[in-house]
Amino acid sequence: MTDPQWENLLRLIQGDLLDPLPVGLIIDSPWLPGWAGISMLDYFYHEEHWLQTNFRVVQRFPEIHFLPGFWAEYGMCTEPSAFGAKSIFYEDTFPHVGKSIFDFGQIRHVQKPNCRTDGLLPLVLHRLRRCRPAIEADGHRLRFATCRGPLNIASYLVGHTEFLMGVKTNPQEIHALLRVVTDFLVDWIALQAESFDSIDGVFMLDDIIGFLGEDDFREFALPYLKVVFEARPVSVKFLHNDASGKITAQYLAEMGVNLFNFSFNHAMNEMRQWAGESVVLLGNIPPRDVFAQGAPEDVRRCVTDLLASVRDKRRILLSCGGGTSPATPSENLDALCLRG
Repeated sequence: MTDPQWENLLRLIQGDLLDPLPVGLIIDSPWLPGWAGISMLDYFYHEEHWLQTNFRVVQRFPEIHFLPGFWAEYGMCTEPSAFGAKSIFYEDTFPHVGKSIFDFGQIRHVQKPNCRTDGLLPLVLHRLRRCRPAIEADGHRLRFATCRGPLNIASYLVGHTEFLMGVKTNPQEIHALLRVVTDFLVDWIALQAESFDSIDGVFMLDDIIGFLGEDDFREFALPYLKVVFEARPVSVKFLHNDASGKITAQYLAEMGVNLFNFSFNHAMNEMRQWAGESVVLLGNIPPRDVFAQGAPEDVRRCVTDLLASVRDKRRILLSCGGGTSPATPSENLDALCLRG
């Protein structure tokens, strides 16, 4: 992000009404390689392809606040790989994670990884260190420490179905796993912040929290997310959950979250009611059916309807209700920038 874009984000959090409303998008490997016309493997493997693709997108769409910006990631594999999970890469398909825990009894043997040496994490940091001079020479800065959330990572390690069943059948083991993962995330965020002094935000993605009822959310999600978000005194605490978000929204203030990306299935006004007045809402165009598969006029119509429905336009960052989907055309990003 550029300095003016970062200042816009801070002003949004403070409650300033910006005119026109700013536009922001989460972009990463599901969309960027295809948009740039390169393979998924080239994007992940070749540092120059990764860097030039990110330069191309920020230069093509200078109005858009891309979040987190120059994101060095390996899909969902990044953090689970540090725990020994199998990373499965394809030429042109999003990578997958193979689970590494096949019995709840194995959890007692899980140890906190060393984020300086384990899995793909040192490759993430090495890429950012090498590319930082070029990124900053182009007027951008690394603003966010990024991570998958504790439930997201734990569910990859044991399997998604197994994790959700384990909340009911093996709660002690699930808590034990979440404690280790959370301690690891505190270390990982701290290492990113220590490595890049421009970082003043934390960006966490965790959709699994949207699959829990309120009692389970309070027991298995809230305490661990609080630990992660409270670990660093940063200005922006950004949470992505584009699964069911009503329960999550009601606890954002308690977690310290001040920027929330949520599912397009929730109307902006009802999300404001649940989240309260202090949170910047990032949304809320349907990312697949409208933003990726619709025509530019569909995007403009959706934005017009959204803005007409919102009573208070403070603390709104126009976006889609989730990350930018594969095959989203440039014309639809242009249409979003027209703000209807």
